[in-house]
Amino acid sequence: MASGEGSLVYGPVPSRRLGRSLGINNIPAKVCTYACVYCQVGRTTRLEMDRSGFYDPEAICREVQKRPASSREGTAPADILTFVPDGEPTLDANLGRAIDLLKPLGIPVGVISNSSLANRADVRRDLAKADWVSLKVDAVREPIWRKINRPCRELRLSAILDGMGEFAAVFKGTLVTETMLLAGLNDADDHLAELAGVVARLKPDTAYLSIPTRPPAETWARPPDESRLNRAFQIFADRVDRVEYLIGYEGDAFAYSGDVETDILSITAVHPMREAAVRALLFRAGAGWDVVDQLLDRGDLTAAAYQGHRYYLRKFKPEPTTTESGPTP
Repeated sequence: MASGEGSLVYGPVPSRRLGRSLGINNIPAKVCTYACVYCQVGRTTRLEMDRSGFYDPEAICREVQKRPASSREGTAPADILTFVPDGEPTLDANLGRAIDLLKPLGIPVGVISNSSLANRADVRRDLAKADWVSLKVDAVREPIWRKINRPCRELRLSAILDGMGEFAAVFKGTLVTETMLLAGLNDADDHLAELAGVVARLKPDTAYLSIPTRPPAETWARPPDESRLNRAFQIFADRVDRVEYLIGYEGDAFAYSGDVETDILSITAVHPMREAAVRALLFRAGAGWDVVDQLLDRGDLTAAAYQGHRYYLRKFKPEPTTTESGPTP
């Protein structure tokens, strides 16, 4: 198990739900249970459903303790510590231990999960330690789920939904759900009604409806048009107490820690940045655009255009090893 210090924490970054979130990257690049067509950090290179110990929880805690103190932002360092890595955070067998170590810091701890391992009791126990948990539910029909989320073959949607219900029934913190809406895939009225019914039974504090706002893994993954978005909101609002869109731009208030190259690569590994945000970060660091040019020339960074904006993303090198559980169509 590697310590990974120096690459486990990024930000704080502006979050549309959480304010200033100090991100914790507790999973190696693109190790996930899903290969979602809309993933903002590219295609999954290693599909996995067995939990492992990837990084030392003590190293995670040390890095979190150092990061707020090293920020030169001049404002509150973070509103929440959020496990939102390059893959599925609950694949980390040490997630619960890491949360236990972070709790004495006095900052709320959140986990953003795709829900795929919610049928496991050990995963539910680990998630229950957090103060805030986001569970993803993009579809409630198996064929639609497999087309959008492209899970490990052994996973079953019915078991996942049952596990989500068990977790929601006992969780004492703030529970939210997130549903990514994609044109022609999960945005039909009858499916939305079923989906909203499942979400309603979870009784989330907020049910978020999102759309791809950054370059997706598959270029054909597109958001529904405005009329479909409005219809989806109405269907959810008829069944769920609080529904919100999660489609706005989160702003440019990224923190600078002292090493601008490391900051750009750490942030863009899990949170692609608009060009305006990169320029704002460089300005605060007193650095020029040549930093970005060098990262592009080295192949560490890549650029992508999406909906009229230019984004910069960390360029991952796929791992050569794969599991037997490949993505399903």
